[in-house]
Parts: sequence; C-alpha cells; structure tokens
Amino acid sequence: MGTPQTPYDAVLHAARDVAKLDNALDAEMLGAALLGSVYSVAETERDAAVRDFVAGFLAATSRRRSAAATTIRSVFAALVPDAEGAGRVRPGAATPAWVAQLGRVHLTGCWSYGDVYGDQSSYLATFAYDDPAGGSAHAVVTLLDHNIGITKDVFVGGPPDRILDQVRQMCSGDELTWFRDEEPARMRAEVTRHLAITDGLTELPGEGSLATDRALLGARLALLPRAAGAAPAPAEPLSAAERTDLVRRFLASPEAARFGLDAIDGAELASLHFCLSLLLDHAASFPDADPMRWSPTVAGLFLLDWVHRRAVLDMDDAALLPRVLRAWAGYAARKRGLPAQAAAQTDTAIEEMVPEFARLYSTGERRSPATAAVAQLMADGVDPDDPAALNAWIEANRHRLTDDPA
Repeated sequence: MGTPQTPYDAVLHAARDVAKLDNALDAEMLGAALLGSVYSVAETERDAAVRDFVAGFLAATSRRRSAAATTIRSVFAALVPDAEGAGRVRPGAATPAWVAQLGRVHLTGCWSYGDVYGDQSSYLATFAYDDPAGGSAHAVVTLLDHNIGITKDVFVGGPPDRILDQVRQMCSGDELTWFRDEEPARMRAEVTRHLAITDGLTELPGEGSLATDRALLGARLALLPRAAGAAPAPAEPLSAAERTDLVRRFLASPEAARFGLDAIDGAELASLHFCLSLLLDHAASFPDADPMRWSPTVAGLFLLDWVHRRAVLDMDDAALLPRVLRAWAGYAARKRGLPAQAAAQTDTAIEEMVPEFARLYSTGERRSPATAAVAQLMADGVDPDDPAALNAWIEANRHRLTDDPA
C-alpha cells in the first residue's frame, strides 16, 4: 500500500490485519484505539468528532471489499452505532466469523469505589460475550474526578475476577476508601454526565487510556439500563438563607470554638464572615456544589490557587483564613461522618500549606488581572463605592489596565 492519502486511508492501513485477530474483543479494542486518535486530536465536542469520522469513513469505504475493510467497517459500526450509515453496514464474505459477535455482550456485575473525601470515585463493570467465540470476559473501569467534574481515565482489561479482587483488597485495607455493589443505571448516568464534560475539553488528561478506550466505554455504557425518571441533577449552590443557617450552625460548633472563632467580635468579625463567604463561594464553583466536601486536595485548590485568583484579602483576612478553613474542614468531616484519620490528614495538610499561602499572598503572583487591579486600587486608598474616585483612579491607571498605553 502506498502512502495514505486521506485519514480514512490511514485508518484502513492501520487496520490492515484486523481480520486476522482471534475474536471480537480484540477487534473492538483495536477499533477503539484507532478512533481514539480522532478523539484525542479533536479540539472540542470530541464524541461528535468521532461520530462524524465514522460516518465519513463508512461512506468513503462503502465499495471496499477486502477482508480488512469490511471487518473494520463492522467494528466501527458496532462501537458507534449512532453514526450515520452504521445501521446499513453488513459483514462481507471475507470477514471472520466472530464479526457476528461484535458488541454482543451482557453485564455480569457492577461495583463502585472511591476515597472517603469524595475527590474521586470509580465504577467497575464486568461483561461477558453472549457467545464465548466473541472473546474473553472483561472489565471496564472508569475513574471520575469530582473536583474537575470529568471522566479522568478508562481502562478495559481482564480477567475481570482478578481486577475485582485487586480492588476489593485495596479498599479493604484502607480506611480512607470505600467499596460497594452498584446499580448499573447509576453507573450509566454518572459516567455519562462526567463524559459530557470530558468530551468538551480542549485538552485531555495527560496520562491513562481515556482516548483509546473511550469508544468502547461508550458502547458498553449503552448496554446498561437507564435510570427511571430524570437523572439526578448535580447539587446546586446554597441559597442565601441556607448559607446563613449553615454559618450559624458552624459558629456554634466545637470546631469553631477550638479555633477561637466563637469569641471573635469587633472589627475582626467582618474578616471572619468574609472568610466564611469565600469557603462557600469556592464550594459553589465545583460541578457538584457541596460546601461540606473538603479534603487535602480541595483545601490546596482553595488556599493555594482559587482564593488568590478570585479574592482580594487584607492582612486581617489573610491571617484568619487558614484558621477558619481548618475549623470548617474539621466541622465538615464530623458532619459527614468521615474517619478521624481523614479529618486529621486534612487538618495537617492545611497547616502545612500556610507558609506557601502566605508567600503567595505577599507576592500576588497568582492574582488574576482583575483581582490585581482591585488590590492596587485598595492599596492606593481608593474607595470602590465612590464612583468619582474610582473613575479618577481608572483614568490615572489606564496604562496598567489595558494593552494600549493611550
């Protein structure tokens, strides 16, 4: 074969030995890997890009009669059945017998596991072919990252019993993880919801087999039952009344007393409530807005990044914020029933972050342009509520705020 002239020719060349494979599973994994190259280079709407590619491929190869061409057409049609033309694909005379088994699998088990903090969770589903000629039983493992709201990684492999045993052993020996039987409909709903965000990313996570196994994951998810009724919506940010009530209950807690927050009054009281509002605002920025979900990772995102980009702190705020965060994280851990070890790890992590937090506060290196401008305005003694003073400051500092010195 000469140098491929089109992406379709390149895929045909890469799939030249597909008809020599032993079973449908190997062919589906090869097909998913080939489509993964399309998925990975798409700049956005990656699932749509794959679907469009498969439609174009099926149209461009409709007259090809080689065993490789007819076989890979069947593989792509099984992996992306909603692509235009997929329903019209028929096996050719030269295709292997196992082509009839493509996608013909059934669920044999479903579980989920994750960390007690709620940073990440995984779903593990096992499948077997209706006819053993289709290939071996296999597991599909999907990792969800709840801090970003994406499906972060996918793994397809086997034997499923060995993978399941490894996961069980890992979780049973770690107080900071959980493991349970899972409803297949919940797996489909949750993974699909997170995949929708992943498919729209401009840049995929750098490691793992997300791209190469994405198409096969989609095909297997389609076999799971749908949840009855509407899918559960992500948690919404608290209303103003709910925020006020939560803060009131926190300030009456032993955690607030431990850090002396119950005794704060006077001028420092405004800083306390400002710090609390920042914690709640940060929680509301997550796809699932839960003000009680704090971990070493979430604390780091807040204390070493988000707050510097989104808020202007004075010295009182900066001095108080780590203390407020430690108290709040301890309160949240108790209310959620987390193990003592989990609460202690978060508290230790926050304490260890304080020097870096202080450094970032002093340098301002992670401030956004808008935050930096407000910080400078306040440093210059301008009252943001005074329109005349604010306009005068903007005119005097226009060279700092725009790319045009004029």
